[in-house]
Amino acid sequence: MTDTLLRPSPRRWVIDLMAVAVSVADMGVAMWTNELGMSALAIACVVGAVVGVLVRNDHPLIGFVLTLPAVGIVGALAAPAITLFAVARHTERVAVVALCVVTSAVMASLSEPLPQPDRAYEVAVALAYFTAGAAAPAFFGRMTRLHHALRRRLDEIDDIHAHERQLYAQTVLSRERAQIGREMHDVVSHQVTLIAVRAATILVDPSPQRARTEAETIRGLAVSTLEELRHLVTLLRASGGSSSDTSTAPQPDMSDLRALIDNSGIDVRELGRLPTDLPGAWQRTIYRMVQESLTNTRKHAPGAEATIRYTVEEPAHLVVTITNSPAQRPALALPGAGHGLIGLRERAELLGGTLTAGPSPDGGFTVTLALPVVSVNQSKTERRRK
Repeated sequence: MTDTLLRPSPRRWVIDLMAVAVSVADMGVAMWTNELGMSALAIACVVGAVVGVLVRNDHPLIGFVLTLPAVGIVGALAAPAITLFAVARHTERVAVVALCVVTSAVMASLSEPLPQPDRAYEVAVALAYFTAGAAAPAFFGRMTRLHHALRRRLDEIDDIHAHERQLYAQTVLSRERAQIGREMHDVVSHQVTLIAVRAATILVDPSPQRARTEAETIRGLAVSTLEELRHLVTLLRASGGSSSDTSTAPQPDMSDLRALIDNSGIDVRELGRLPTDLPGAWQRTIYRMVQESLTNTRKHAPGAEATIRYTVEEPAHLVVTITNSPAQRPALALPGAGHGLIGLRERAELLGGTLTAGPSPDGGFTVTLALPVVSVNQSKTERRRK
């Protein structure tokens, strides 16, 4: 019958003392009004009512039953009302509360003389009065129970929202880490591969003039790599603070593509043209795709040529295909774990596109990137809608 929704207050004894005082005073007035005196029955009713008030929170139904003689014999109303409030507050089943209300009304009617049975209107009014008097504390008890239940539910909702905010923050952090990881792989893999290949040419042709030329090239690549890494380290440090600034991240676009191709050390042929109004995310994805493909060509197919083809296919898809010819000489033993292609696929999926890679029929390798054609204005419109 009783649940543990509501916990007793630490200062419950103060409230209990006040409830006992009110009950005893009410029963004293009722005994004096009804001229009952200090009979044993009256004293027993007073003691039972006091005990019922004291145990009402732990055993509300027992407390209510102990106060019934006080209302039926003495005519007191305070003690039954207090215990009925506790029953409605602590008891989950509404039927039990309704039964207690009816019982209290019947017992109250026994302490007062009812009108003659032939005066049905007055009898109905008297019964309605007794029922309303018993229903009032039950109603306030149910409202108190509902208030505490709603407050507890709101606390649970706040906890859920706090947990959701924490999960969202972790998701954002994971996405930022994945983005930084892709950027770091693209930058380091490409630049360091070029440095390794240039250094290997010195071993093949150790002439002073060739060594000097390659050393200058290696120095330039090393400086560029250190600058890129500095930007990434700055981004990592900023992302851990409250006001992270991602503007320090390297943001290459199509204007940097020509320099990338010229410095790759590969004979590259370009076919077709790209749209001029692609958003920045599309440009960076194409740049990184070309960078990773040329890096893999230098690592795994030395001496090979590469062809970059830009086409727009229906329905509204931009396709970039990079194909390299077979290797012309043995490849250097450079480490690789395939993270570059994984990162490129992630970039393509974030933009709603796809990336495929695999050997070509002539023994080379082909990488194909397909992205939906979106202009800068369309991208801004979509962000405003979101």
